[in-house]
Amino acid sequence: MTAALPDPLWIQPFTHPVRGRITLPGSKSITNRSLILAALSPNTVTLRGALFSRDTRLMVAALQALGFAVATDEAALTITITGQGGEIPVREATIDVGNAGTAARFLTAFVCLRPDGVYYFDGDEAMRHRPIGALLDALESQGATISARSFPFTLRTAGLRGGVVELDASESSQMLSALLMVAPHARTPLRVNLQGETVSRPFVTMTEKMVAQFAAAPADYAIEGDATAASYFLALRLVTGGQVELPAFRPGDSLQGDVRFADVLRQTGGAPRARGVTADFNAFSDTFLTLAAIAPLLDGPTHISGIAHTRKQETDRVAGMARELTRLGQHVVETEDSLEIHPRPLKSGVEIETYHDHRFAMSFGVLGGHNLHGDGRPWLAIRNPACCAKTFPIFFELLASLRENSLEP
Repeated sequence: MTAALPDPLWIQPFTHPVRGRITLPGSKSITNRSLILAALSPNTVTLRGALFSRDTRLMVAALQALGFAVATDEAALTITITGQGGEIPVREATIDVGNAGTAARFLTAFVCLRPDGVYYFDGDEAMRHRPIGALLDALESQGATISARSFPFTLRTAGLRGGVVELDASESSQMLSALLMVAPHARTPLRVNLQGETVSRPFVTMTEKMVAQFAAAPADYAIEGDATAASYFLALRLVTGGQVELPAFRPGDSLQGDVRFADVLRQTGGAPRARGVTADFNAFSDTFLTLAAIAPLLDGPTHISGIAHTRKQETDRVAGMARELTRLGQHVVETEDSLEIHPRPLKSGVEIETYHDHRFAMSFGVLGGHNLHGDGRPWLAIRNPACCAKTFPIFFELLASLRENSLEP
């Protein structure tokens, strides 16, 4: 268990260039996909390097509620699942998805493999405003009946008969990924016909590759280090100077599209005279907040586009980021799909609102590492820092350990 964090948490700036080595947590996106694919496997699968966070615990709890044998070992970072080859053991269950988009979309399609199931879905208040209607439409076309078009709802399943399914995945690629994972277990081949384009396309590619990997029925599956988590430490190097080693970050052979954030940072030229950049984040939008938060430290404006769909994620990320940067004294131009950030002198003493969104907490936590006053005095605080438990429970502990390590001669 991690120690409770003060709320608000005042960030202690780095007074020396960062140095250290970080073991990244396992990827949330890969862990939750792996849990579903392992449950669909005909044999027992052990996931290694798995992430243990609120989102993945919700997925584990849901699978257990559905009758799957799931054994976890947090110390060893392993999860072992006894697959049922496409069968859903329990006919009726209540499933809490919290505010986990992957759990919400993946489990909704997953339970539809059962021909006679009744499942009650609910989640956090924020989940009730997140997109899922297009996925429910697609599942109804396969014979399911659903009581509502948003959470909470009751889902009565009739199996997946296959054929062509129409899907609008323009609001979330997770809806397409949900169908791709269960498609091989439909009664006849199931093909998804997309209406328009999907956002965050690399996550769909990730799903397709993982479906192919699990088709070989592996007994063990290794989870990559989280590329989105890596973005915070890559950005920290720019904020403080110095170096952070990330041995689990291997952009060349990664399943994760978020490795492209490193390319965006290279465009800044790096510390100490990093410049503002223009970048389209549609394909790796979870990392746009990392760049936006440190944009006040860059030389010249930063223009971030391709992010309209993030208005319907954990919170309206575009509006929230514009609001918090403005409170910090920055000039921000906001459109439906973009932010343009013009650096101004940073205001001290600001408490950042996180909107129950882990990525606000971590992104601005990195900015707080900037030694604004030159004497190590804290100048920025994070409200509700515990929201990081969604994907990275020990983020602020690791940030503090890097700062202490950087002070050593």
